[in-house]
Amino acid sequence: AASPPSPLWALPEELLLLICSYLDAQALGRLAQVCRRLRFLSSRDVLWRRIARGCLNSGFTQLGTDLAAGIPVKERVKVSQNWRHGRCRRETVLKWKCKQVASFSSSLLMPWMELDDEYLYLSQAENIQAYHLCAEGAGLQCHPQAIFSGHQEDVCRFVLVNSHIVSGGGDGSIVLHKIHGSYSVKFSAHEQEVNCVDFQGGLIVSGSRDRTAKVWSLSAGRVGQCLHTVQTEDRVWSIAISPLLSSFVTGTACCGHTSPLRIWDLESGQLLTCLGTDFHRGAGVLDVFYETPSLLLSCGYDTYIRYWDIRTSTRKCVQEWEEPHDSALYCIRSDKNHMIASGSSYYGVVRLWDKRQTRCLQSFHLSSPTSSPVYCLRFSTTHLYAALASALHVLDFTAS
Repeated sequence: AASPPSPLWALPEELLLLICSYLDAQALGRLAQVCRRLRFLSSRDVLWRRIARGCLNSGFTQLGTDLAAGIPVKERVKVSQNWRHGRCRRETVLKWKCKQVASFSSSLLMPWMELDDEYLYLSQAENIQAYHLCAEGAGLQCHPQAIFSGHQEDVCRFVLVNSHIVSGGGDGSIVLHKIHGSYSVKFSAHEQEVNCVDFQGGLIVSGSRDRTAKVWSLSAGRVGQCLHTVQTEDRVWSIAISPLLSSFVTGTACCGHTSPLRIWDLESGQLLTCLGTDFHRGAGVLDVFYETPSLLLSCGYDTYIRYWDIRTSTRKCVQEWEEPHDSALYCIRSDKNHMIASGSSYYGVVRLWDKRQTRCLQSFHLSSPTSSPVYCLRFSTTHLYAALASALHVLDFTAS
């Protein structure tokens, strides 16, 4: 008698992976229930990577770069569904005393933060404090493990790049700290507050209330030397260096007749282009974020998130999303793929957006009953941190 046919899962692994690559997430989940071998096979990252690239905040960029290597892709897809549906656990992890801040025109008591795999760095008054993230990102340790100081007035903004912290302060100075060591440099940079800074490729760019943006050298023997001073004719609220290290963008208060978004040559300091033509007076740009050398996000007082592609047009953005409650947008961040997170000026509202949709996907009200802007937000594939006037909130999306 003829022997019975072999089951499908007896095929070589290469053929099984090819067949399974045509399955969606639900089918892969059902396949995992058949037997141990298929459960192991259906959990392989190679099968979930295609699915993950279409999900929100799964750690993959538009170009396919994996920003969260080491975390199983299947688990990231599961957590992504919580981001999409707004399922999370909310917690206030830090509180501090503060004075009431009337508007963005004052740089005082506006916390800023940066996040890496192990620490959350938070500015509080004139210091930057490093808090160790607890296991699996579940909250912070109660006391900072390190404190970085140097400013005589409050830190306005800072960046974390290559184990260095570069901060701008209300005292008009810039301070550079090496995280693992005692090395630090401070130099006088502007006549008024340094509202924003960025640091890439051995260069610092800074923007100030004094209506200038400056480029600074950090090369040996030239640390703190000003290479260029750009007259922006308006207060500079936000700044960012292009990933190609060839240019930088400034976001200004839009009190004059020029566009609040302008791109400058990093080597010469000359104006390269203006973005947009339909900004209203007072529509200042409070935050900018490069996704790629040609894709840029901006937000500000006019309540819009704008998505710019400088390859196609500098006159008009390619997409825009309006804050539904007509609030100024203080900060934005994206996963460099489909998701954008924004922080609003009233009642601590954090919103999640899917670029493939026109309306807000989810919203979270973190400040009640008093109203506070979300001054800064950062997120990983599992947690979102939002800094308000008096507290740091965390949204844990691993909770079912």
